[in-house]
Amino acid sequence: MGNIKFEQLGICPEIQKAVKYMGFEEASPIQEKAIPVILEGKDIIGQAQTGTGKTAAFGIPLLQKIDPKNKKLQGIVLCPTRELAIQVAEEIRNLAKYMHGIKVLPIYGGQEIVKQIRSLKSGTQIIIGTPGRVMDHMRRKTIKMEQVHTVVLDEADEMLNMGFREDIETILEGVPKERQTVLFSATMPKAIMEITKKFQKKAEVIKVTKKELTVPNIEQFYYEVRPKNKEEVLARLLDIYMPKLSVVFCNTKKQVDLLVNALLGRGYFAAGLHGDLKQAQRDRVMQGFRSGKTDILVATDVAARGIDVDEVEAVFNYDLPQDDEYYVHRIGRTGRAGRVGRSFSFVSGKEVYKLKEIQRYCKTKIYAQKVPSLNDVATTKMENILDDIDKIIAEEDLTLMINAIEERVNNSDYTAMDMAAAFLKMCAGMKSEEEQEEMEFGDTGAEDPGMVRLFINIGKKQKAKPGDILGALAGETGMPGKLIGTIDMFDKYTFVEVPREYAKDVLLAMKNVKIKGKTIAIEPANQK
Repeated sequence: MGNIKFEQLGICPEIQKAVKYMGFEEASPIQEKAIPVILEGKDIIGQAQTGTGKTAAFGIPLLQKIDPKNKKLQGIVLCPTRELAIQVAEEIRNLAKYMHGIKVLPIYGGQEIVKQIRSLKSGTQIIIGTPGRVMDHMRRKTIKMEQVHTVVLDEADEMLNMGFREDIETILEGVPKERQTVLFSATMPKAIMEITKKFQKKAEVIKVTKKELTVPNIEQFYYEVRPKNKEEVLARLLDIYMPKLSVVFCNTKKQVDLLVNALLGRGYFAAGLHGDLKQAQRDRVMQGFRSGKTDILVATDVAARGIDVDEVEAVFNYDLPQDDEYYVHRIGRTGRAGRVGRSFSFVSGKEVYKLKEIQRYCKTKIYAQKVPSLNDVATTKMENILDDIDKIIAEEDLTLMINAIEERVNNSDYTAMDMAAAFLKMCAGMKSEEEQEEMEFGDTGAEDPGMVRLFINIGKKQKAKPGDILGALAGETGMPGKLIGTIDMFDKYTFVEVPREYAKDVLLAMKNVKIKGKTIAIEPANQK
């Protein structure tokens, strides 16, 4: 088994095209085994966990059996939760991208039933629903089952654990006897076997056991980071670890574009890869990455399929993946060909629970790390320079340099140690705190000494008041309100003064903050 292309599975050209568009090249083991059997019209019991590609395993044959000209309901997929129903509906819609006239509708509790009834009346061939809400529609006679030829039970064990057994049995009894029943479950408890005996005909069992998921030579770390600080933390980690090539994963195309621009603005060589790029652009980006002209590739999961570059030394999960399986695909980009790789995940708030789920699923340990400070970055740079110095001392003739240093030391009041320290500071690009702040803020035109004047793009026209600015600054940065200096408010913008030692933290903390419903931009005031 393995390496089977979708076109070898008897799939129609429209679905093949959609699968290609989605970035899948080869069928996963469950797809390879299940699709041909379901296409033959047989009932199956598929034993497979989440993340094995089972949605496409039942979604592809289901779509292929739908008659687009017939607007009546023909297929039902039952899912345990609204989240899964939405996710499955989304994937089936993507698979039907090039099939005209097919309507897929998720129905679940918590959504207005009137809206669902309207959608059902306009004609829907496939519904993806939770058992309770499907039952509700059956009682109201807003779902008509006469022409349903396929029923799929997705994550059947989970539905039974949630107490849906009676609902499932009622739904199956309401569907025509001459139908195909497809059941997927990660485990096979007694209750599932009873349902299969009662409602399936000569079901074929298809089992897929998952291969070991993680790569042993990948060091995995995570950092608790507020969303607005991710960019700064990423920059610090890139400076500390200096990976030869790295891949940064984001969940959306928009985030890829934003991050690429931010990294380019900071002087890194970065390029983005996502579904909106034409093939020629994608090839150009990958060529740049393989040749090392670009050393940071920012990508979405779908676009990243097929990145096969051995020298990737670090993977960053800028956004945690939606699917646990994607975590494995992502970090597998590093640690290739016997090298040690590193993966870094950024976690915000409740995402820490999602991370625990990933650890359980992958049977791996992801270690918490403290966000590195600017001092840590400087120290690491120094250590790297000192390592280079060791090599130079061991391998090169330094007579000329030693003579120049001896001559300078003999004619001055400082020692060779002072000179070495000054050289190290110069090579590491380190500046004193005053120099660094002066370089960052320059003269911003603050009225009071020791203060920095900041520009904020909100003013009286947006109905903002000085108190709003004061509250946002104090609330977001934790800086006592009394330390905030003059606030000058104009129609469309505001100037505010803060102590120089707080200025850097204020700029970081206020990034993407909303005042009066508007996301503000804040920067040092320009003093021409």
